[in-house]
Amino acid sequence: MIPFHKTAIVGVIGASLLALSTSALAADTDSSNAALLRLIEQQNAQIEALKQRLGALEAKPATSSVATSDAATTDFDGDDVDQALLDELQAQLASSGSSSGPNWRRGAPLFRSSDNFFSFRPRGRVVFDASTTSGSGFDARNISGTEMRAARLGAEGGMGKMRYKIDVDFADQSTSVKDAWISYGWRSLGMPMEVFVGNKLKDRSIDGSGTLSRQPFMERNAVASVGAAVNGYYGLGVFWKTYGANWHLGLSISGDNLDNAGAADDSIAYSVRAHWNPIKAPQGFAHVGSWYYYEKLGQDVASINNTPRIGQNFNDNLRVSASSIADPTRDEAYGFELGGVYRNFWAFGEYTERRIASKANDRIDRDANSFSAGWLITGEKPGFSSRSGVWGTTRVLRPVTDGGYGAFELAVRYDEYDFRDAPRGGYGERTTLGVNWYLNDWTRLMLNYVDWKTDNKVGSYQGVDDGNSIGLRAQISF
Repeated sequence: MIPFHKTAIVGVIGASLLALSTSALAADTDSSNAALLRLIEQQNAQIEALKQRLGALEAKPATSSVATSDAATTDFDGDDVDQALLDELQAQLASSGSSSGPNWRRGAPLFRSSDNFFSFRPRGRVVFDASTTSGSGFDARNISGTEMRAARLGAEGGMGKMRYKIDVDFADQSTSVKDAWISYGWRSLGMPMEVFVGNKLKDRSIDGSGTLSRQPFMERNAVASVGAAVNGYYGLGVFWKTYGANWHLGLSISGDNLDNAGAADDSIAYSVRAHWNPIKAPQGFAHVGSWYYYEKLGQDVASINNTPRIGQNFNDNLRVSASSIADPTRDEAYGFELGGVYRNFWAFGEYTERRIASKANDRIDRDANSFSAGWLITGEKPGFSSRSGVWGTTRVLRPVTDGGYGAFELAVRYDEYDFRDAPRGGYGERTTLGVNWYLNDWTRLMLNYVDWKTDNKVGSYQGVDDGNSIGLRAQISF
């Protein structure tokens, strides 16, 4: 919390207490001077106590686990303790008949009822991309263009221990519902727990579990795309999470996304993911994670043939061919995560293997590796949540909107796509260099340079091919 917020909160509290003291003075003009002095001393003591609590808050590490919100869905990333104290202070003011108005700390107004039972916050996201590809031996791959990657509106809120969220995206000239769920939170065995019902982003891998608008690269890594189940990143079902001081555990049972036509059974995915911080200190933390899912395939799944993009999202011709697997009978995948954060540096590695069995083949394996690292050269802490194991908000120390120069980040990543266990499976690899400029906590500009190579055995672009792609992004997310 920056000093302005501290001063503003103390100012609001002081003004409220002053109003109360004025009312007391008018109502009891015959009171003795000694009684008035005692009242003023009590009010000064309250203000001083609140100042001390705010000061203690600023001194705490930004990895506390007070609240029960899910960083993957609500973009909490270590600031839950700040929000909990602000909520408490607002409740104190509300009990005295005063109100501090909506809280704008997360880029949009957060409204709360006087008793803090109801809350409501609008959400939104605008992401504009431009990209160009050159160097390919196939002219159809050397294309340039622009796209509205995301144009999203939604809302989230709560009713006591219940929460809800809905996000609708209008990009690519189509309307699609992303998150649409309700949840209930409680504490058991001394730990916060929460169960979600509805359409939700699955807890699977680092990049696969978090929203793309918070991640340091324009596209998700190879592990997220290769390890995805048939029913995709989102699923309609039941999700459960619990958190400890340095770990989290998530379980889910989810079917197809909201677009299932209802003419066949859903493909049902049973998933689990957990992470642990064996080292956790004010300067940083180490991250160890793992996940697994088993997918019971629906009757309408005649084949499995994911062909992930290896460049920017706009270029639909730049993919790695996995070779189709007909008549699949079993689909499962597992993955490992390792990395950490130290001051303004971060590094993570991921691996996944997806196993697909079919009537024609005993089993086909698809593998992917990803290694990435970054440096926030302006001194900010990386926006990675040690609490949920996903990317969250990077808190900018000197926002452009406050007269500063923002935050600058350099990032590099290597991805490998290996489908060669299949007779006609392809192979791909890419190296991405990224520069991110965070104008404030909600706005950033991105530049990605991708050096890629593919070796496809099927499709329109067979054989070894290489080239490079450049992507630009402007986004605001609140």
